[in-house]
Amino acid sequence: MTPAQGTSTAHQKAQKTAPTTAPKTAHRTSTKTTRAKADVSAKTAATAAPQKAATSTVKQTKPLGHVTFVGVGPGDPALLTLAGRDVLAGADAVVVEGPEHDAFLSYCKAGVEVVDGSGAEGSRALRVAARARLVVKTAKTAANVVRLLSGDPFTFSSGAEEAVACKKAGIAFNVVPGVSELSAVPTYAGIPLTMKGDREVTVVDLAENKLDLTRLQPKQTLVLLNATEVLKETVAALLEAGFDTGTPVAATVGGTTTSQTSVVGTLETIVTDLRTSKVVGEAVIVVGTVVEQRESLSWFETKPLFGWRILVPRTKDQAGPLMDRLRRYGAMPEEVPTISVEPPRNPQQMDKAIRGLVEGRYEWVAFTSVNAVKAVREKFDEYGLDARAFSGLKIAAVGDKTAEAIAAWGIRPDLVPSGEQSAAGLVEDWPPYDALLDPINRVFLPRADIATETLVAGLTDLGWEVDDVTAYRTVRAAPPPAPTREAIKSGKFDAVVFTSSSTVRNLVGIAGKPHASTVIAVIGPATLKTAEEHGLRVDAMAETPSVEELADALARFGADRRDTMVEAGEPVTRPSERRSGSRRKS
Repeated sequence: MTPAQGTSTAHQKAQKTAPTTAPKTAHRTSTKTTRAKADVSAKTAATAAPQKAATSTVKQTKPLGHVTFVGVGPGDPALLTLAGRDVLAGADAVVVEGPEHDAFLSYCKAGVEVVDGSGAEGSRALRVAARARLVVKTAKTAANVVRLLSGDPFTFSSGAEEAVACKKAGIAFNVVPGVSELSAVPTYAGIPLTMKGDREVTVVDLAENKLDLTRLQPKQTLVLLNATEVLKETVAALLEAGFDTGTPVAATVGGTTTSQTSVVGTLETIVTDLRTSKVVGEAVIVVGTVVEQRESLSWFETKPLFGWRILVPRTKDQAGPLMDRLRRYGAMPEEVPTISVEPPRNPQQMDKAIRGLVEGRYEWVAFTSVNAVKAVREKFDEYGLDARAFSGLKIAAVGDKTAEAIAAWGIRPDLVPSGEQSAAGLVEDWPPYDALLDPINRVFLPRADIATETLVAGLTDLGWEVDDVTAYRTVRAAPPPAPTREAIKSGKFDAVVFTSSSTVRNLVGIAGKPHASTVIAVIGPATLKTAEEHGLRVDAMAETPSVEELADALARFGADRRDTMVEAGEPVTRPSERRSGSRRKS
């Protein structure tokens, strides 16, 4: 019997044996008991109430995020550290200061939140406070926040103040150091901050505080930040401190970028030198005898294509390697799409060729471009095939780049031209058909719709039957914006690099002929011929048909041009900086 049942039975017996007056007594007892229980319950409830209330009012908040302050360097995107790149790859949100940080967003994962922190205005203190609030706010809604800062986060930057704000808000943070403008900009200008006999360096930030410069010692190197607007007053203070009027000075604007410009003078002349140079922007200024080393150590601004604005007419997905190579030589390349690669209008021809390849119809497959490799590979994917479908076939590639594309498929080409990397070069090395050695006499040639007949004619003469199949079409792109077209015609571009005959035809068709002063570089003899047919004078040609060699050839031309100017005692200028009225003969 359970306790509950026993209590119930005893209660029933008591009701049967109780006198008639018992109900009143029982009622009173019951009332007292009820009141007592009520009191106990009330006390218990009162005691338990705080705990219950505390438990029910606890809000399940989202954990605070984490902030990593990443220094991205003073301008050159290549100066981002490996640690900074890795942190960006895992970011949920990135706080940037403006378009100068856009280049680093390519390292982020898809869907990352980009928070613009460039809108802060007012004094430096107000701007820092506003950005600190923005970083804290972002960290409260995103798990992993990256704050990008130019230069180094803790060196003449707002990173330290923003980190303090995170600390006060209970937000954890890390710091990834960056290359500071204090060292990077003078280095890119060819100015060492320390040398034997010059070991003392003082950095002065003149952003807002009026510092007492009279205490500075003349026998030291100074790096001045935010001094451009107060340079006249700064020079006067340094002269008062005992600096000699002939002390060398270098002011560098746009440091570490291809727009970098350095103006060199002395304390006596630098204010006038900067004004007459018409250089605009905040400069990093170095004062001291170390500036004299620039003449022999300048390595960045003396690159063969430094500051050249170069037009790259190319398909969008293939411009990258060429533009990267040009940047290595100091150029500022601008890609203008002139060609769009599209599938053939009639896909049945390619479908039939792929089936024939699988069924053993061909002895050879000849690839004449990376696009041809890509087109065949896409068809293979469509049919569920892989590289094993080439078993028993011989593979030919027109050049090294095409061979690399084939190798990425896991296939080593059997034939690559030993001489000129072109259709003509491929024909020269192609073996003639031999009925005793070659069981099949057919060649599968997937190519562009506008390709020349050189290879088809050559292989036919060698006894082969060629299935000449359109694997892709090259379509002329839409015209570039009006400012770009005007720049092409008026000579605002220093050079144009043509990577194929079709880029010549299409650029002239959608934008007109480049100005006669513009340097023309081509990738090979066929492109050279097409350029000349369109009235263009070619200055440089790649020794082998690759985009890297094309950039190298243009760089050699630029270096020779620079050396000629230096030897003649003339100022080094870019092709676009021609004298008024001058025009190069085509």
